[in-house]
Amino acid sequence: MEKHSVGGTTLHTCHPCRRSILHRIYAVIHICGVVALMYHHVNSFLTAKTSLVTPLLLLSDVVLAFMWATSASIRFNQVHRSEYPEKLAKPEDFPKLDVFICTADPYKEPPIMVVNTALSVMAFDYPPNKISVYVSDDGGSSLTLFALMEAAKFSKHWLPFCKKNNVQDRSPEVYFSSNSHTWDEEAKNLKMIYDDMKSRVEHVVDSGKVDAEFITCDHFRGVFELWTHTFTRHEHPAIIQVLQNSEIDTDDTKQYTMPNLIYVSREKSKAVPHHYKGGALNTLLRVSAVMTNSPVILTLDCDMYSNNPSTPLRALCYLEDPKIKSSLAFVQFPQKFQGISKNDIYACEYKRLFEINMIGFDGQMGPCHVGTGCFFHRRAFYGPPSNLIEPEIDELNPNRNVNNSIKDQNVLALAHSVAGCNYEHNTYWGSKTGFRYGSLVEDYYTGYRLHCEGWRSKFCIPKRIAFCGDAPKSLIDVVSQQKRWAIGLLEFSISRYSPITYGVKHMGLLMGLCYSQNAFWVSWSIPLLVYGFLPQIVLIHGVSVFPKASNPWFWLYIFLFLGAYAQDLVDFVLEGGSYRGWWNDQRMWMIRGITSFFSGLIEFTLKTLNLSTHGFNVTSKANDNEEQIKRYEQEIFDFGSPSLIFLTMTTVAIVNLIALVWGLYCVFTSGEALVLELMLASFVVVNCLPIYEAMALRKDEGKLPKRTCFLAWILTFVLIVSGYFFLK
Repeated sequence: MEKHSVGGTTLHTCHPCRRSILHRIYAVIHICGVVALMYHHVNSFLTAKTSLVTPLLLLSDVVLAFMWATSASIRFNQVHRSEYPEKLAKPEDFPKLDVFICTADPYKEPPIMVVNTALSVMAFDYPPNKISVYVSDDGGSSLTLFALMEAAKFSKHWLPFCKKNNVQDRSPEVYFSSNSHTWDEEAKNLKMIYDDMKSRVEHVVDSGKVDAEFITCDHFRGVFELWTHTFTRHEHPAIIQVLQNSEIDTDDTKQYTMPNLIYVSREKSKAVPHHYKGGALNTLLRVSAVMTNSPVILTLDCDMYSNNPSTPLRALCYLEDPKIKSSLAFVQFPQKFQGISKNDIYACEYKRLFEINMIGFDGQMGPCHVGTGCFFHRRAFYGPPSNLIEPEIDELNPNRNVNNSIKDQNVLALAHSVAGCNYEHNTYWGSKTGFRYGSLVEDYYTGYRLHCEGWRSKFCIPKRIAFCGDAPKSLIDVVSQQKRWAIGLLEFSISRYSPITYGVKHMGLLMGLCYSQNAFWVSWSIPLLVYGFLPQIVLIHGVSVFPKASNPWFWLYIFLFLGAYAQDLVDFVLEGGSYRGWWNDQRMWMIRGITSFFSGLIEFTLKTLNLSTHGFNVTSKANDNEEQIKRYEQEIFDFGSPSLIFLTMTTVAIVNLIALVWGLYCVFTSGEALVLELMLASFVVVNCLPIYEAMALRKDEGKLPKRTCFLAWILTFVLIVSGYFFLK
């Protein structure tokens, strides 16, 4: 067990996972099996008749072997960590903390949700005079600004209430909707104040404008005059508004200091291309540097509210450790979600991505950055640990001490300047400093580049969830979000910064392979489509592509399949997952492979050929469809709006069902059985049961659209007929 201490006090410990040794032993055995399979494929290719079947199977197994190697690298040295925040120094010695919250669309990301996230972090168990919350509104919406003004007023009631009563649910919406606490008179009155605020915010959003009657403070009345007829979300000036100032603002009883709360909307111009979330975060980096320049930064999505008020203290157990501080870039907390169905039908918990893989990364150089729930050292954004890249102005130096008030006119003027749309021109921002551009997944890419520079990171997963957000409730939202991720990952996986070349060179083989696990997501679509169509189509025509049961090679296929699945199941269950949850997780992985990853590959190819463009689409977090929510809770697939992204998935389901029925018919009529082909078709059919139900048995709005089913049947007919002429 590894221990780290400050002044003789142990702040955190590291415990290697015992199963890592078993994973290494199995890896050697599995590699021998893969080598034997490659030999079998090559031998078959050299001796078989001219056909594309064997090369396609060989290509698929090469991809599977590579992706298995990346997962083996992640499993090579899994670790768990423990923190001891009670042993930290006195609160007055804590570093200042800047919190960045990003939102972009008041209709897809309701302002009242942003308000709850902001209030939850303002109420951290942390010195309030050392907290500054910056909310980036990339949609430039007056609705969001109004909601935050209301949040500032409500915080004067909410924060003292949380501190006095040791409330753990620091999101008001979560607290007031919970039945796990007693309701005294103070709580009832506070709920009335909250409901009144919530109704005003929702009324303004519904009306689409902020009426003068709702602006009760003359100080803020002039701000809304900026929203003129020429103001659009793509063309507007920079807006920075201090809504709460810790230097002068207290609660109504004058007992509690209030944290800083600052609204930021960067300047936008159609004539100047802008980067999406990464560009907004870089603006926040510069604005916060001018105003507060806190050495520690927390980045949060607008729906990821704080669920554990002691979270910053756990991060400090690493960030303030002098033995690792000089090379530690960030501490990553896992993404967790509220309202997940009993068995996580859409695998939206992303247990493998946000937890299982993370403990494997943590045994190397540290976890990757997943875009939210991450505490950074500000210094990490200004070059490698040993080489500070001097910023273009002194006010952006990460080591600068801020003495001026955030309300100082010179400070605000400079903050507006660094939030300008032309500011980054001819600077290092996005390339060598700040959040890095070059991918739709700028957060993941930034963490990767920091690791390549020599920075390290730590993974922290407390028993009480640190941050919690909302999960999509329909399949179309899930696969659309994954498609964007897949495109962004592919962008940098084939760039000069590819983890298989640049990453291996700068981080080492194991860490490069670990990053390749996600970077090459789209490659999963190749084996999934080949094994989803090819063996089944040739089965329908009575041709075998796999060894028969009497052939020794038959058992190699069985071993590799069962071994890989068993290893995955062990990891999933030992990290707190259920068997049913694992089944849904592996099913959703196949669905994503033939929908999100395949569509992402096509879209990226079209963009590369200048035949189309793609942008950053905000995932809707507005869960207001009661029927959809009801289906989700009952664990019934909801396919949402019609989309061709489901065409391949539906076609795979139909082809495998036909192959299984035909294969069983041949067994009963002629006694001939293509065992592996039948096993594969059966496995796919069992996974596709919700799809068959959505195609034929359901009448609700969440079923598969008839147009998609019709096109899938036509495509199935084309594939089967083509197979006949191909194999003839």
